[in-house]
Amino acid sequence: MKRINTAIIGIGHLGARHLKVYTEQISAKVNLVGVCDIQADRTQRLASHYHIPFYKNYKDLLGKVEAVNICVPTVAHFAIAKFFLENNVHTFVEKPITYTLAEADQLIDLARPKNLKLQVGHVERFNSAFESIKHFARDPLFIECHRLNKFPNRSLDIGVVMDLMIHDIDIILGLNSAPIKSIHAVGIQVLTKLEDIASVRIVLENGCVCNLTASRVSEDPMRKIRIFTKNSYISLDYMNQEAKIYKRVGPMILKHALPIEKEEPLKKELEAFIDCVRDNKKPLVSGIEGREALKVALDITRLMEEHRKMTIKK
Repeated sequence: MKRINTAIIGIGHLGARHLKVYTEQISAKVNLVGVCDIQADRTQRLASHYHIPFYKNYKDLLGKVEAVNICVPTVAHFAIAKFFLENNVHTFVEKPITYTLAEADQLIDLARPKNLKLQVGHVERFNSAFESIKHFARDPLFIECHRLNKFPNRSLDIGVVMDLMIHDIDIILGLNSAPIKSIHAVGIQVLTKLEDIASVRIVLENGCVCNLTASRVSEDPMRKIRIFTKNSYISLDYMNQEAKIYKRVGPMILKHALPIEKEEPLKKELEAFIDCVRDNKKPLVSGIEGREALKVALDITRLMEEHRKMTIKK
């Protein structure tokens, strides 16, 4: 089996997790040729621990890599991804794909003619519980998402919509092909200058209603989605990788816990990226899907800002 020469750029919380997966879980498919971060001390310690070369400048990796994983703050995604795509390197970039739609479009336009793989880190698509319910969740009528977390002290260059809710936005777009009809959004600043709590209602052209709640100032973490179809209700817990389906059978409501083979979603996501590079396959969450989720997230943040300004005027 061909091992793909790969490097990780950005060894913060997420980058360190990528490093652990590559070295401890899918090393048979990956030849990790370097890790890169401007914070030299901590990254050098990790590089030394895993016996991997350390780089302070990502451009020094050119000629050594076939693929890269970009795990830096969102504002830096575009410049780094653009550099590697321009130099024919397959690119995985953590969500959100970029800071603006124009940047996302440029990356997609760079990757497409060269047949380069551009994958975006919407990891919930690879959650075993979500995979188990996809074929039960056709034609949803109502979707309710709750994504709550403790204050992270990281990713503070973006609000909770781009940080957390964007996962649920991507899931909703993946379950529905209908265009969005309307969005109502409210966001509250608690500990930062950006929204830390958000409540959003999305109505689709086919009538499906989606309620999304996200918070990064909650005491108890939660990542759940509930999906209602004509004759069934699906309850999914991403954190525990559990899913139950409730179906109407005559006058009865029957509950069934779906059998799920639990596996680390990040491991499945990164392995899928490497397989796409090696086998020339389209990523499940390509730049196009990443761009669509970003567009909705940006629309939501704009509406929240408009609502906030109206509230201040009153």
